[in-house]
Amino acid sequence: MKSFLEHVAEDLLSRYGTNLSRVAVVFPNKRASLFLNEHLARLAQKPLWSPAYITISDLFRSHSKLQVADPILLVCELHRVFTACTGIDETLDHFYGWGQLLLSDFDDLDKNMAPADKVLANLRDIHELDDTSYLTPEQREMIKRFFSNFSEEHNSELKERFLHLWSHIGDIYHQFNQKLAEQQLAYEGALYRQVATDETLEFEYDTYVFIGFNLLQQVEQTLFSRLEKQGKAIFYQDTAEVPPCHINLISAPTENIQARYISEWLDADRINDGRKTAIVLCNEGLLQTVIHCLPENVDKINITTGYPLGQTSIASLINTLINMQVHGYSLRKQTFARRWVESIKRHPYATLMPNDFASQRYTDIQPLLHWLISLTQTIATSKSPIIDSPLDTESLFRMYTLLNRLSGLVDSGDLQVDVITLQRLIVQLISTTSIPFHGEPAEGIQVMGVLETRNLDFDHVLLLSCNEGNMPRGVNDTSFIPYALRKAYGLTTIDYKVSIYEHYFHRLLQRAKDVTILYNNATSDGKTAEMSRFMLQLMVENKIPISYQSLKAGQTPQLHAPKVIEKTPEVMLQMQKRFEPKRGGISPTAINTYLRCQLRFFYHYVCELIEPDTTEDDLIDNRLFGNIFHKAAQLLYQNMTSTTITSMMLDDLLKEAVTIERTVDEAIKQEFFKINDPSRPLPPLDGLQLINREVIIKYLRQLVEADRRLTPFRILGLEKWVDIHIGGWKIGGIIDRLDSITDPETGEERIRVIDYKTGARHLKAMPDVEAIFSQEAIKDHSDYFLQTFLYAHIIRSNTAQPVSPCLLFIQHAGSEDYDPTLKLGKETVTDIATYADAFIALFKRQLDEMFNPQISFCPTDDRHRCESCPYASLCRG
Repeated sequence: MKSFLEHVAEDLLSRYGTNLSRVAVVFPNKRASLFLNEHLARLAQKPLWSPAYITISDLFRSHSKLQVADPILLVCELHRVFTACTGIDETLDHFYGWGQLLLSDFDDLDKNMAPADKVLANLRDIHELDDTSYLTPEQREMIKRFFSNFSEEHNSELKERFLHLWSHIGDIYHQFNQKLAEQQLAYEGALYRQVATDETLEFEYDTYVFIGFNLLQQVEQTLFSRLEKQGKAIFYQDTAEVPPCHINLISAPTENIQARYISEWLDADRINDGRKTAIVLCNEGLLQTVIHCLPENVDKINITTGYPLGQTSIASLINTLINMQVHGYSLRKQTFARRWVESIKRHPYATLMPNDFASQRYTDIQPLLHWLISLTQTIATSKSPIIDSPLDTESLFRMYTLLNRLSGLVDSGDLQVDVITLQRLIVQLISTTSIPFHGEPAEGIQVMGVLETRNLDFDHVLLLSCNEGNMPRGVNDTSFIPYALRKAYGLTTIDYKVSIYEHYFHRLLQRAKDVTILYNNATSDGKTAEMSRFMLQLMVENKIPISYQSLKAGQTPQLHAPKVIEKTPEVMLQMQKRFEPKRGGISPTAINTYLRCQLRFFYHYVCELIEPDTTEDDLIDNRLFGNIFHKAAQLLYQNMTSTTITSMMLDDLLKEAVTIERTVDEAIKQEFFKINDPSRPLPPLDGLQLINREVIIKYLRQLVEADRRLTPFRILGLEKWVDIHIGGWKIGGIIDRLDSITDPETGEERIRVIDYKTGARHLKAMPDVEAIFSQEAIKDHSDYFLQTFLYAHIIRSNTAQPVSPCLLFIQHAGSEDYDPTLKLGKETVTDIATYADAFIALFKRQLDEMFNPQISFCPTDDRHRCESCPYASLCRG
């Protein structure tokens, strides 16, 4: 069966012979011209003068002195006019999306040659109502997003600002066009309108052949009519209705499964038919997956649809570099955060960049842009095998061009934003930029988007992801101009957009020998994906035989369970070295880690794999918060260790608030900023840091108030190292505070081993000593008991006085009856000696198990612990 373009070629040759030099063939897009040219050459069977091939856009632009302005420049210029006319001070990045929408409305006004003053005047009048009840919920939501301070309680404020915008809509339109005209610039619609209304135009060619134009806009109709009246225009439209003989309709649970189906669909006949075989992507985001799913025996392929720039390596690098500059600089360390730098160093292009890429911070947009441009240029010109594909080369060129456009707009003064706004703008531009593929369209299997199929016919058609929302694609009525006004003045409506896609859909299927359509039937958030309305129409009309199939996932996920690790001689030797006395021996934290998960103990202490530090450099996380409080408590009491502390002394501390505040500031300086020089001031704190400072001051005051109720007492030690030998191993650690108080019930003096806790939880008592060594009790923080009991035992071994283990939770220390002394069951542990024998026996048993070569390292049974474990992916891989 002859294709549409073959019929056109035959007719052109019958009309003009082989001399088509005075003929211009106009297509909606460029692609079809290559196919028509081939048909002409084949059918002529002798040398011929080819016609000129131009697009409709070329035809309009070549007849105007104006230039279509850069899209970014257009929105920047519109933003300035918008701000000047309305007085609404929206930042450019907030305005950008709305500017594109407003620009689209202006473009539509001009392309349909509507009377702009009347449309915009009516638009202004239609909103001059007494309330906002005329707005649909969708319109109210749109306005709410636009005016960030809008709420239901501020209805009058909404109306005032809304009317203020619309009362100037006509001024915005006219001033915007005037500003552009002064620069010999225009947006596409304005240029088209100027050409369509210019009666003095002279046309270069004798004949203009318009092929495949349906549903014309008014500017096109006007220009076509003028050329037709002059006898210079002929038209070809594909009006044939030749439905396919059969359609195969396939549902699939995922789009990846649809892409994998390609290797099955591409049998030998379809591969051999080459360019007569088309894979059409209703969702062009599938391109990368489709390319990977093509079978190896496909040696020729032509890709027409663009590849998203946002999915390329250079886009991820630029995004990370900007994030490092905007969010990754640590004022505390005066350098870039390690996690951002390391993230960039892991990027595939990292080896092509200079080593000092993170040596300087940029707070102004032009130096930042120059830095990004320089890095992109360095990578592109590196001649490295890493840049081994045309996609890499083209994506680097596109990114370089985009950044240079922005830099040029900054130089000209058209783009005036801060670095954060620039980042948002770049993200938006990257997301809307695609990379065109270059190749020979007349050869190989055709992979294309829906728009690229215009005027082309294929024998074999495979449509992927033919779902509502993809076909028709992104059809919505988002606009500043209501539907009623659009309909009244002949502007583009949602019906028009749908009809265009309906035409593309049905035209693609006609003349095809076989058609296979796949769609996604997955359920997400309780909603099942819907097939395209055009598919439903085919099913209802029942004129074409349709067969139905479904694809199912053929793979089941493999669950990897953590494996037991044997204590080989090499492992035992490493354990001996790791916990030898000169390296500090064994800490209570190591034993608690073993109880929590033996594999985590193995990776951390035996393999000595350093756990990643996920702390944000300028963020005071829970660990740093605790460290700062501990340091502040130490600094506050360190000058009182040689005397008895009285209530008067603590009263003075509480009255002189500045002492506590200075102590906290010094602790922040040492622990957070790592500044130990007393002469250096505390660096400025940001909002969250100031909040943390106030909380720590409050906690330190609560500690002093709790201590006041114990006066008189003595501080015996602060941040004191203690150790002991148990079962041949050195065991030790640091006690936060060691003091001596008079027991309020017995009147006897006893020593307290205190561990400060800044958390909010209420600690449960352990039922007995054995529970302290239970893996199940870890969730109730038996690890706190183990550490404090051990330190208390070490102190008790060197004194005749009773020693009690205490966990002092600062948040609960304010209550009058608060007692931090630990309990076993209902009994308060006023002297660790009562439980020492049982505790040490269990401690030795635990050490014997840890160092028993016959007992392997086993994973925890509590999978919730794996969720926060840094080694989870390692032991389950």
